[in-house]
Amino acid sequence: MQAYTELVAPTAVSHSLTLPLTSSTANNLVVAKGSLLQIFEVRSVSINVDTQKDQNATSANPEPQFDPRANDDEGLESSFLGGESMMLPADRLNSTKLVLVAEIPLSGTIIGLARLKLSKTTSGGDALLLAYRASKLCLTEWDPQRRTLETLSLHYYEKEDLQTPPWELPLDQYVNHLVADPGSRCAAFKFGARNLAILPFRQSEEDLEMDDWDKDLDGPRPVKEPGTVTNGDSSGSSVDPAYTPSFVLRLPLLDPNLLHPVHFAFLHEYREPTFGILFATKPPSASLGAKDYLSYKVFTLDLQQRASTAILSVTDLPRDLFKVMPLPAPLGGALLIGENELIHVDQSGKPNGVAVNPMTRQITSFNLADQSDLNLRLEGCQVEPLSIENGELLVILNDGRLAVCSFSIDGRTVSGIHLRLVSAECGGSVVKAAASCVSKLGKNAVFVGSEANDGIVLGWSRKQTQDKRKKPRIVDPDLGVDVDDLDIEDYEDDDDDLYGNDSGTAKQAQGVNEGQRSGDFSFRIHDALLSLAPIRDVTCGKPAVIPESEEATLSQGVRANLQLTCAVGGGRAGSLAVLNREIQPKVIGRFEFPEARGFWTMCASKPVPKALASSATTGTEYDPTAQYDKYMIVAKVDLDGYETSDVYALTAAGFESIKDTEFEPAAGFTVEAGVMGNQMRIIQVLKSEVRSYDGDLGLAQIVPMLDEETGAEPRVLSASIADPFLLLIRDDGSVFVAQMDSSHELEEVEKVTGPLTSTKWASGCLYTDSTGVFREAQGETGADGEKIMMFLLSSTGALHIYALPDLSKPVYVAEGLGYIPPYLSADYTVRKGTPRESLSEIMVADLGDAVSQSPYLILRHAPTNDLTIYEPLRYRAGDDSSLTTTLSFKKSPNSYLARSPPEVLNEDETQRDRFVPLRRCTNVDGYSTVFLPGPAPAFVLKSSKSIPRVIGLQGLGVRGMSTFHTEGCDHGFIYADSAGIARVTQLAPETDYAQLGISVRKIPLDVEVRHIAYHRPSESYVAGCLTYEPFELPRDDDYHKEWARETLVFPPTMPRGMIKLINPTTWTAINTLDLEPCETIESMKALHLEISEETRERRMLITVGSAISRGEDLPTKGRIQVLDIVSVIPEPGHPETNRRLKPVAREDIPRGGVTALSEIGTQGLMLVAQGQKSMVRGLKEDGSLLPVAFLDMSCHVTSARALPRTGLCLLADAFKGVWFAGYTEEPYTFKVLGKSGSRLPTLVADFLPQGDELAIVAIDAEGEMHILEFNPEHPKSLQGSLLLHKTTFSLTPNIPTTSLLLPRTLTSSSPTPDAPPHTLLLTCPSGHISALSTLHEAPHRRLLSLTNQLFSALPATAGLNAKSYRQAGGSVNVGVDTAAGRSAAVVDGTMLARWTELGSAKRAEVSGKAGYDGVAETRGELEGVLGWSGMAYF
Repeated sequence: MQAYTELVAPTAVSHSLTLPLTSSTANNLVVAKGSLLQIFEVRSVSINVDTQKDQNATSANPEPQFDPRANDDEGLESSFLGGESMMLPADRLNSTKLVLVAEIPLSGTIIGLARLKLSKTTSGGDALLLAYRASKLCLTEWDPQRRTLETLSLHYYEKEDLQTPPWELPLDQYVNHLVADPGSRCAAFKFGARNLAILPFRQSEEDLEMDDWDKDLDGPRPVKEPGTVTNGDSSGSSVDPAYTPSFVLRLPLLDPNLLHPVHFAFLHEYREPTFGILFATKPPSASLGAKDYLSYKVFTLDLQQRASTAILSVTDLPRDLFKVMPLPAPLGGALLIGENELIHVDQSGKPNGVAVNPMTRQITSFNLADQSDLNLRLEGCQVEPLSIENGELLVILNDGRLAVCSFSIDGRTVSGIHLRLVSAECGGSVVKAAASCVSKLGKNAVFVGSEANDGIVLGWSRKQTQDKRKKPRIVDPDLGVDVDDLDIEDYEDDDDDLYGNDSGTAKQAQGVNEGQRSGDFSFRIHDALLSLAPIRDVTCGKPAVIPESEEATLSQGVRANLQLTCAVGGGRAGSLAVLNREIQPKVIGRFEFPEARGFWTMCASKPVPKALASSATTGTEYDPTAQYDKYMIVAKVDLDGYETSDVYALTAAGFESIKDTEFEPAAGFTVEAGVMGNQMRIIQVLKSEVRSYDGDLGLAQIVPMLDEETGAEPRVLSASIADPFLLLIRDDGSVFVAQMDSSHELEEVEKVTGPLTSTKWASGCLYTDSTGVFREAQGETGADGEKIMMFLLSSTGALHIYALPDLSKPVYVAEGLGYIPPYLSADYTVRKGTPRESLSEIMVADLGDAVSQSPYLILRHAPTNDLTIYEPLRYRAGDDSSLTTTLSFKKSPNSYLARSPPEVLNEDETQRDRFVPLRRCTNVDGYSTVFLPGPAPAFVLKSSKSIPRVIGLQGLGVRGMSTFHTEGCDHGFIYADSAGIARVTQLAPETDYAQLGISVRKIPLDVEVRHIAYHRPSESYVAGCLTYEPFELPRDDDYHKEWARETLVFPPTMPRGMIKLINPTTWTAINTLDLEPCETIESMKALHLEISEETRERRMLITVGSAISRGEDLPTKGRIQVLDIVSVIPEPGHPETNRRLKPVAREDIPRGGVTALSEIGTQGLMLVAQGQKSMVRGLKEDGSLLPVAFLDMSCHVTSARALPRTGLCLLADAFKGVWFAGYTEEPYTFKVLGKSGSRLPTLVADFLPQGDELAIVAIDAEGEMHILEFNPEHPKSLQGSLLLHKTTFSLTPNIPTTSLLLPRTLTSSSPTPDAPPHTLLLTCPSGHISALSTLHEAPHRRLLSLTNQLFSALPATAGLNAKSYRQAGGSVNVGVDTAAGRSAAVVDGTMLARWTELGSAKRAEVSGKAGYDGVAETRGELEGVLGWSGMAYF
């Protein structure tokens, strides 16, 4: 019994679309990543760019350089404190950035996106049409009130009368295609072999009647009556759907020749919906020798009559055309894209084309312009308009290179096409892999999605030459306009058009053959979406540090035991991705500080002496050291439990204890500290009083906690500072609000009798609202543009919001906050007796980075320390603009469950029960974040391209934390763990945390990486890579003499393997071993092999299996190489180059490549899958590999797995299923024990042991995961020769191709099992990472019941059914069906992770129905199943 959980969401971008979705004026980008839909907002921001750095550098957070310094007398590391330095100016550039609006996981596979402009939408923007793999369309619109997609309609095309004939494939096996008419009159969905579904849409009266209105002929356009449409919505009673009934056309009925459609698209500038289709009358084939058999026709649709008319036709087109791209005005027509040519067909049917390589003349007789010297390959290229008014298109080739396609325009017709490559100096190589989609974001930027590289925002500009003529121009100085800001080129173009000497057409005709000319494009990357796709191989390694170095000493306690290293990317984007589940900070200083319980660093301004008070040069805003922290207050508790506070000065020499000041350490324990009065006052909040100091720590004021009416002295529990206000929450449930006046004196704000005085408060915070989210009238700003809001949590779980300084009444009250509903509003109500969550703290803080920040409401649960994150929403439906009616809160998805603290014996009760509040951090390495201290420390991180993520901090629990900003530690943080170790740290450089919710560091290798192995003795990685070379047939072949006379001007390319030895301390390749031409690495493992038959010595060796393929006319050969890593003398100045690869053994295989390797048995032998045989081989002293046993296989072995020390192994065949085999050593025997169904195309198979049971996991090409079992006692298994089929679980579209069996760690709440549990790590080409874990019967039964409850409790998204999504859809015979049914079903952990989205009432309900005693028991069981909880070593 197993549970499937998602660890990393898919990252490969398959589709993208630009449209105004969230509003009529928005610029949104919709990105589809298989089963994940992301909606972004496109923004243009101004950023600092260092002109000394390479513009193509990928590091967003470069590592600061500074000199190490010795420890001071107190043992404090001072390397994080830099000296004086000069601030260097930086250039500012406008960049296009993506800001995430919504992230929607889908229970399906997106295969198409389309934009539709409907007459009425709720948001006023366009609608989004989604196409799914199962021949289904879903029309959605943006819901501004709940900030998500709302389904408008569903359209299925899977009826029996639409099924294909028996000799054709099922509908979901074809490449389906969705396109929409540019005028939004209809959408077309091609599915199956020859079916075309047309979905018409209603048009507004203006679109229908005024389309052809001519002011000169028809007079002024009549004014439309004041409508009922407000913000895209209608207040009338009309409920007509946006669409009319769809219909399905058989393509041969449109034209008898439409038998084999290739591609189609709707065209621009037609009054009726018109599409062009590329098709063939016979099945396309490149091997039959036929050429020029494709045709292109244009049809106009009559939606009312459901008929069509052909208006033009072009025949005898090259056979390699594969795409139709419509072009808007002024070009018009369509661009037909082929593998070797580009052909433009205008609206009259006139073609113009260009050949881009010498192969064109061999495959076509079509008349084309010759640019064959470019030697371009257009397979899989993407084309997008750059400047359509100038006739320029961007072409992204399948290797990532950029080219510009220019059209020569003669009047209004296209007279020629010209291509030119973009040089590397102009950014022609910034894209490193093939693109899967391209979307125009603005005038000078496009989004380039890829399934083999990061999704990037590519921007461009025109390069101008220095000799460009400039005209003198008089500019009025009162306008405040700089002459450099004027676009002089536009004026020059106007003059040229006026005099006709250099028209636009002549310019293009003159410049088409020029290379580096004025106006060339220069490309650079503006933004990027992190991608791990495709993951080709995965292994575990140990984090490497130089032994006995300073880094090794500093990193103790904050480094994981292992790291997950993946081979990712394709082409030049090949990289190694190093993954860890938690943040492993870069430690700059480490020291013993056992008494520390809290840190507060601050930057305060010193008072100006009276003698210099009138001087204008006394300000510090131009002082480069003014931005750094100067003081640090530390709250301490000694061994006797005595509470004190100390203050330190941060200088260039280190920490200095400040003396001769009025700061009193014995005053007590510091609850909160900060600065107020524009950094003129240092505020120290103690339990019994508040102290105010000036910049020299001179005591300025003491505010005691004394109630003058009752004489009581309440103690301060928590505090919050937002200049100029101070909020204190006291132990009697009262609040104290003070304001600092202009003379920098704290005065209590008068409290009026009302809810503030009559309610007991449990927590509260202040928030500076700079964006106006919480203001009564959104967009209204005060004198300074900011408003201080006070958020209070009552003891009954209600949220009260006050707008300071008004304490008379709250501006917003939400009584249901304690029930943590999915959507919280002021009118949210629950039934009486509904259980309420225990909340210990609330905080409102800005989360984000330098590009985008937005406020979030964070709730802290007691005693689990779980966090619930709410996003505030403002939506005005009527005339009432008050907060009560317009403000609501949406729960942000967060499946993070804080780990339970381990039980510690003999711990001081005062230390165990001490509560450490959340810490708001305005800048930690560019992130505006919130830190969760306690036994499970974590950061709440959010980037502009991600939702808020809760990411744990590696190490022990944290007692206190604060930001730490000095010149030696730029925007870092300091914290003290539960062992009394204080560390000054930064977030690791070149590492991303927020986008995927884990620590990801990508190391580019600039070659395609196919395999990765870790050599444990040398602590090195070995990467199997590919590079592509021109291929020639062997000239020395005895049977093909004609090959010696063959001459190819444009030869094909073949991959060639290479083996790279990588040092993980510097992540550089220190040794490279090139394989023979046409030899590719098919498998690579680090195996513990026996190297001597006499001494029985074993050694960890790298075993490489390869295949040599020199064309289809020669048999494929194989080769096994065994390599050792030895120590050598390093190169001078490069101590990391002290290792080399040394060949140990080599064996050539005459037939078939070596496709799989594994260790087997107990004698140090290897299992080799070579061709159609699987052999067990042993390493001999003479360097040969002796076979001792073999097994005949069927077709092609895709994976081989052996259970350590048992002799049991699995062999997966690409066509014939899974074989379960056994191997014995005395005598050597190798035989099949059981088989699966013989028609199961298996990609990967692996074991998953659980105690005495052994499950066999097989994943087929359709993405279905089958759980099999070997049981010779079952009557249907024929004494075990047939494997039993337990259950099937669908993983589409994230189909795993690699697996890794790992031990599973236990949480503190998990019971101790009899045998160590395991988990199976699965990685996919889509960048998706998941895990399959074992479960015992009782937890499996409860979790399965809980999953079924969640299916009905959680809302469906975009018309998809989450339950049927996981059900098997194939009809392949997997094995003997045991009818296990529900008892063996795999638990869907992706649905269990959404348990936190429920409110408290629904949580209690589903927990009870699932058989749990309460919500706490449910949470404890989920903690041991979800996420990375079972892999604590990462």
